[in-house]
Amino acid sequence: MGAEPLDEWQGTLASALEWWRDAGVDMLVEEEPREWLTRAAPPLEAATASPAVTAPVAEVLPDTLDAFLEWRLGDTAPEAGWMSPRFAPTGPADAEWVLLTDMPEPEDSDRLLGGAPGRLLDRMLAAVGLSRESVYVLGLAVGRPMTGRIPPEREARLIELAHHHLSLLKPRKLLLLGQAASRVVPETNGGSVSDSIRAVNQFGAKTMVVATFHPRFLLERPVAKSEAWKHLLLMSRGPSE
Repeated sequence: MGAEPLDEWQGTLASALEWWRDAGVDMLVEEEPREWLTRAAPPLEAATASPAVTAPVAEVLPDTLDAFLEWRLGDTAPEAGWMSPRFAPTGPADAEWVLLTDMPEPEDSDRLLGGAPGRLLDRMLAAVGLSRESVYVLGLAVGRPMTGRIPPEREARLIELAHHHLSLLKPRKLLLLGQAASRVVPETNGGSVSDSIRAVNQFGAKTMVVATFHPRFLLERPVAKSEAWKHLLLMSRGPSE
């Protein structure tokens, strides 16, 4: 008899649970009413937080020739890892003629364009009344890669730096030595040399540009020397009227 109240209470509870289960309620719910069909908004932190996006910072190259050359020959230059000597340009910064070569020669020791190619260049300049000391000579690359060719993946960067270098010089006459150097100017852009002179306004001044053969090419193919002579005369005398 003492167990009857307990049995009755358990039966009542079981009946209530069975009723709620039949009604579809099979989990605990909050006491406060809730809009179950409304999608909950994300927490404020999650809604407002987003990965920080920083715009790339454009590189600012030194705007004076001395500072640029110091940077150009420093440890952050594209050629710094080439494990080869690096050569500064030679000649006066205000020279009328600027000569752009592709890279140092294997024989270079104290300046750009040494050895046999340099001796030929000296004779070419002397033929039009110039000397190495009267022209400004720079390289597209300040060092020589082991392959002897400008790495394709570096070319665009080296052209960009050559453009900046020339903008600091504002040359009146620009002689491009060889195919790689000719890519610096879109009007020549690596094409075959031609008996024409081009006026460009890309370096802060009007510049007369002629693309010619590199001295090392002329040593290999002397037959092209007559064409190179025409290019020198064209640069020296200017376009015919």
